[in-house]
Amino acid sequence: MIEVDRPLTDLPAPPAEALAASRALTDRIAREIAAQGPMPFSRFMQLALYDPHYGYYMAGQHKFGAGGDFVTAPEISPLFSYCLAAQCAEVLSVIPGGSILEIGGGSGVMAVDILGRLERLNCLPDKYYILELSAELRERQRRLFSERAPKLLPKVEWLQSLEGWSMRGVMLGNEVLDAMPVERFRKTAGGIDVLFVDRDRENDCFVWLSEQAGPDVDAAVRTIESDLGSELPDGYCSELNLNLSPWVGTLAGCLEKGVMLLIDYGYPRREYYAAERDMGTLMCHYRHHAHGDPFRWVGLQDITAHVDFTAVAEGAATAGLTVAGFTSQAEFLLAGGIDRQLQEITESAPEIERFRAIQGFKTLIMPTEMGERFKMLAATRDHDQPLAGFSVNNDRRHYL
Repeated sequence: MIEVDRPLTDLPAPPAEALAASRALTDRIAREIAAQGPMPFSRFMQLALYDPHYGYYMAGQHKFGAGGDFVTAPEISPLFSYCLAAQCAEVLSVIPGGSILEIGGGSGVMAVDILGRLERLNCLPDKYYILELSAELRERQRRLFSERAPKLLPKVEWLQSLEGWSMRGVMLGNEVLDAMPVERFRKTAGGIDVLFVDRDRENDCFVWLSEQAGPDVDAAVRTIESDLGSELPDGYCSELNLNLSPWVGTLAGCLEKGVMLLIDYGYPRREYYAAERDMGTLMCHYRHHAHGDPFRWVGLQDITAHVDFTAVAEGAATAGLTVAGFTSQAEFLLAGGIDRQLQEITESAPEIERFRAIQGFKTLIMPTEMGERFKMLAATRDHDQPLAGFSVNNDRRHYL
């Protein structure tokens, strides 16, 4: 579980080696600010998460699971991956020679569990591709396959780029969109400001700096207000992911035939920019605690923002895909048979394993846990068959 708004002085201190790496990244960002002036928050977030040497997702610290900073659905319970496998099997059954692409493989648990389940269903893909930029994570994923499913390892191929690449089958992105760099903006009486990051040399710390928004941010905020049917109030602060639609378009360009399935925490646009959410959704995760200071221990903590699923749907439609489903994680998993999967794995399991399986099931589907906070969006190309996880009863596309 994540503990929100814990005092920063009460967070567990990083070891000396990690602090030294954080300091090196802080100095690298400070040098760029000194040379080029205050940087957009999106640039700061890009460096904090993806700097080749010290970025959070590129360096070697443990990120996932009980010993890391957060737990994702595949680590909570294999039931999540089993339901995804059932949806993949349904698609692959009508796309001979189809493959699966997982965008950002995390710990590798989801890939291992999906492939293991598909083997049991006699529906293995031609290939299971993992798009992974981090060399450390690629090695961790490869090691997990070697330990838990060595005979499936030949099915797996790692990619570092999608340039010039295409596929038929299923694209999966679980908790990828929330880690994309965002701009932060604030509505003022004079218009719209963008929040930049500057360096306070006297106090040796990063600080926020407001500047008038450029035409891209200004136009995006005006579009949001048009969709809302009213202007945002003065002082309203939130995020914009200007690269979200182009990113979806890049993925769509690689999908010749099949389904793109994206899973993350977020809202349709009208909920994302609701009046009561006037400080945005930016959040940092460190050792299973959540707080709102992105300048704390740069490179050692995750920085995330919720996803505007309306923007995802717009990007998919612009790229020629059909938005085929949008629902909550709970409704997708229930439609996909998670209750049957739970019964299967608990029938003959020892008591402690049954307890863990039931607890994982509850965490995945309960509205107060992950069930409602996480959404699932499906977009298709040249695939007209219904998707089991998106039934008529759970269709929320009208909210997008």
